Amino acid sequence: MSRREGHAGNKAFLPSKLCEQCGRPMTWRKAWARNWDAVKYCSDRCRGQARRPSA
Repeated sequence: MSRREGHAGNKAFLPSKLCEQCGRPMTWRKAWARNWDAVKYCSDRCRGQARRPSA
């Protein structure tokens, strides 16, 4: 794999997406490798706020 094709230490090549609750960008983490498609929130706080009904 050439350095231009993949991560190889360059974080600009990592996938990212926006948090559904706050809209902040999240960059792929190794801990999320198995379920990256299911990751919706950037933190436990955002996950908790999403569960609460807005009043």
